[in-house]
Amino acid sequence: MMEELITEQANPRTRDIDERSTLEILRLMNEEDKLVAEAIGRELERIAAAVEVIVECLRRGGRLFYVGTGTSGRLGVLDAVECPPTFGVAPEKVQAILAGGYEACYGAVEAAEDDPIAGAAAIAERGVTAGDVVVGVTASGRTPFTLGALKAARSLGAITIGIACNPNPDIARVADLTITPIVGPEVIAGSTRLKAGTAEKMVLNMLSTAAMIKLGYTYGNLMSNLQLKNEKLRRRAISILRQEFALSEDDARRRLEETGWELKTLIVILKTGVAQEEARRALEESDFSIKRAIQKLTAPA
Repeated sequence: MMEELITEQANPRTRDIDERSTLEILRLMNEEDKLVAEAIGRELERIAAAVEVIVECLRRGGRLFYVGTGTSGRLGVLDAVECPPTFGVAPEKVQAILAGGYEACYGAVEAAEDDPIAGAAAIAERGVTAGDVVVGVTASGRTPFTLGALKAARSLGAITIGIACNPNPDIARVADLTITPIVGPEVIAGSTRLKAGTAEKMVLNMLSTAAMIKLGYTYGNLMSNLQLKNEKLRRRAISILRQEFALSEDDARRRLEETGWELKTLIVILKTGVAQEEARRALEESDFSIKRAIQKLTAPA
């Protein structure tokens, strides 16, 4: 029954929200949003376990898939498409499967979420294997498309992870690991693009970011592997070099231009003093982890 789901229940604290002033509405929303971080905090051990699974999968050459519908699916798309420019990984490493296809990113395709067979077909279409991890994202925890996808992925031997915002969700029966930040009833009953969506976004942020950090695709807390495809990102790279190596802005830009705007290669060069080709080779042999490349080049013979 829908009314049994916490995410569908009416929030007693916001029953008269339509009679409040604009500032009071915003205060209520802000107070409810504060509950999201607390809910995430209660799930940190499960999130950590999921990160470890994802890291091991990606390290072995597997892929990470997010599956969802509506808001949940769109959040998966958002996280997946940000991984290549932020961490320098290939687009196929982190992929999103959205019910209704990518056109559902900018237009509702509500009926698509009711089809578990379509979810299973999407898994087959992407060629999911036992070496992959599939994360199903569903606020209710019982969306048929997402459950169908996870069942199919599990039958292929892939590791499955569920994210839901209701206790004891159906997705737990088809997921090897389930993350359930319970954020309570929404400000507007059933509008899970609000607290539940925020919780899902936070969990996805943690999964991808922590996994990429563990894989070595940052240098400390710097975006060392970002792809310098526009002036904003090039200026960010210059800023990183100025902070880390006390270069002037002109010198940082010149050194980047000399290396073809390969920030990670330049960091290895500046840290070790090797030539560009040797730095590139060390990065390739270290799966493009700057710290591992530096360790490789500076290890005693």
